[in-house]
Amino acid sequence: MEFDFQEFDSPEWKLMSQVSRPSRYCGSEWRPYKKITWDEAKLKICLAFPDVYETGMSYYGFQIIEGFISSLQKNFIADRAYCPWPDMENLMSESQTPLSSIEHKKPLKDFDIIAFTLPHETAYTNILTMINSARLELKSQDRSEDSPVIIAGGYGAYTPEVLSDFIDVFCVGEAEALLPPLLNLFEEIKNSKRSEKLEAISKLPGFYVPLYFHDEIIERQTTEKFFTLDSMIIPSVNIVHDRAAVELFRGCGRGCRFCQAGMVGRPVRSRKLEEASESILKIINSTGWEEIGLLSLASCDYYGIENLIDELSPTLNERRAKLSLPSLRMDGFSIGLAEKLEGLRSKHGGITFAPEAGTQRLRDVINKGITEDMIIKCLNEIFSRGWERVKLYFMMGLPTETDEDLDAIAEISYRTLKLGRAMGRKRASVSVSVSGFVPKAHTPFQWERQNTIAELQEKGRRIKSQVHDRNLSIAYHEPEQTFLEGVLSRGDKRTCNVILRAWETGARFDSWTEYFNLQRWLDAFEFCGLNPEDFTRERNEDEKLPWDFINVGLTKEFLLRERHRAYEQKLTADCYSGCAACGVGCIK
Repeated sequence: MEFDFQEFDSPEWKLMSQVSRPSRYCGSEWRPYKKITWDEAKLKICLAFPDVYETGMSYYGFQIIEGFISSLQKNFIADRAYCPWPDMENLMSESQTPLSSIEHKKPLKDFDIIAFTLPHETAYTNILTMINSARLELKSQDRSEDSPVIIAGGYGAYTPEVLSDFIDVFCVGEAEALLPPLLNLFEEIKNSKRSEKLEAISKLPGFYVPLYFHDEIIERQTTEKFFTLDSMIIPSVNIVHDRAAVELFRGCGRGCRFCQAGMVGRPVRSRKLEEASESILKIINSTGWEEIGLLSLASCDYYGIENLIDELSPTLNERRAKLSLPSLRMDGFSIGLAEKLEGLRSKHGGITFAPEAGTQRLRDVINKGITEDMIIKCLNEIFSRGWERVKLYFMMGLPTETDEDLDAIAEISYRTLKLGRAMGRKRASVSVSVSGFVPKAHTPFQWERQNTIAELQEKGRRIKSQVHDRNLSIAYHEPEQTFLEGVLSRGDKRTCNVILRAWETGARFDSWTEYFNLQRWLDAFEFCGLNPEDFTRERNEDEKLPWDFINVGLTKEFLLRERHRAYEQKLTADCYSGCAACGVGCIK
């Protein structure tokens, strides 16, 4: 591993003394990959993350892509860039300083490919900020023949029309399957005109090129064996999730009807136990991080999770390192796992669960697969084993939801606190987070109506009004941001003009409360002659949807069947118990 002492000759360097957090731009990271010089590189790719450095460096998928490109050993540069904070953006604009990459300190316009990750809808205006700060034309059709090709991947690529004016190429599927053919082709045609490159890419499976699209179906590309990091880039400053990470398996077989990641990530593919163990040990040895997050969608479902923890415990104890799980299922097995993980620490910390809904009826609607008895037994277990702090995640605005379902959120929360006190946990506390439900494309709920801002505000107030204990806190996600997420997640090509207008009038960092401004977006919709609620309305089951040309593997028949079973409050077994005939194929 080398430490990259920067020469501090970045174009932004002269501006850093005038911005709030210069560390976002200076680099100086520990990195495990050989740094290829600019002149010797055959192909130059800049990975662009549409948020600030400390957020982007916490995104595991971003690190996987850089590691994967480096593993190809083809003298390809895989550098990175992040969105400048408004203070830096303004200074760069005033001084005509172009946005540059973190490692090589080269302007983005000098790269062959700029590759955006699409982490969430409220980052879309930041994409325009980065393209503009790179001194490139915002719209694909306006770019010159010597401009870099701008590609984008991630969950946002499964509903690409909302960004189709700005992105040259959407990558539909997993990076390990898509990047080798793309980069090999690019290496061959590197000196061709930009238009010729786009036309050639449009003929590859899994790539949607809006300027060369002829109503074909774009098939999601997957890989049987996914790439896993054995080391990671270590930032020189604190980041949001300051830890290493390992992906035990990809996909999820649980079948929660609201979950886009679980639906489009099928089928489940697991790493061998010995491979997972070896990767964790290599990351500890190479990075020095004291926490390793097991970041699969439902890590408790990993077939060898207990053996993995038992095998690693002696080494982790010796290194004073720990494993962590993002959240747990509410069952005895998960509690046992949590206790094993806590055994690696000096004292009990908090523990997190996601019941998602307050009543059994609504949990059956969303196919959550946990019962009231499981919840009570789980809570008894955690308090009897010494935990004192519990965090619970719920959603409001789910299909078929009633006031009784909302009231049950407060009831379960109070019951949790009372159980803790009854079991002698005098300092028991419960923290509850409630987010607004957003119907996502490629899920059984993609046809549902999304609650309005006023409805979500009223529901949030109803839940909070029932809480009168300082050891029980309830917070709900801002309905205005939920509303925007819903509009952009099910939008069509018309939404491009709205995003552009909102950006032109100042929209930046819409996932950050201090910068989000709903009125700016409402004005943008009005300016474009559109009603935002047209995008959050219920869709007819026979209606052509803006994302229908993207085939993620799930059949429409399966999605409709699951929607109907939701309204009948019928559970569908998970993929580990039997095949639900979703269209993707059973787990091998």
